[in-house]
Amino acid sequence: MENLNKGEIIIYTSDDGSVSLDVKLEQDTIWLTQKAMAKLFGVKIPAINKHINNIYKEEELQKNSTISILEIVQKEGNRDVLRETAYYNLDMIIAVGYRVNSKKATQFRIWATSVLRDFLTKGYAVNEKLLQAQKSKIEALQTSVSLLSRSLNKQ
Repeated sequence: MENLNKGEIIIYTSDDGSVSLDVKLEQDTIWLTQKAMAKLFGVKIPAINKHINNIYKEEELQKNSTISILEIVQKEGNRDVLRETAYYNLDMIIAVGYRVNSKKATQFRIWATSVLRDFLTKGYAVNEKLLQAQKSKIEALQTSVSLLSRSLNKQ
């Protein structure tokens, strides 16, 4: 995905591993292009565009709060070309995801519903992959501290 100004995180991986998106976190939400949404939901870009237009037409969401136009520099041959690219926030991603009719969109809806259910019933949602990575880092740090402590005690 194109560069924005904040750090990358992986927010979603499909059950079969066929879709894994790097998304950007900015202004307390994530942002995807129509192309990335098409990949996420396993459909073509015109289907995403149709759903977005219908969401705006039906006033389910407001354009000014769900879209961010960013200037992205892209390589075209030997030259850099500045293009305006539309990014849509999580509200739009979820709204589109509940309209798209595909197996990948169904997997996304199941995942989104389970995260929402966890949040509503537990008061939080857990990113298992991030939690495991942090646990591994802590264990490595504990091992290093233990080795250093034994080394200092031998002196």
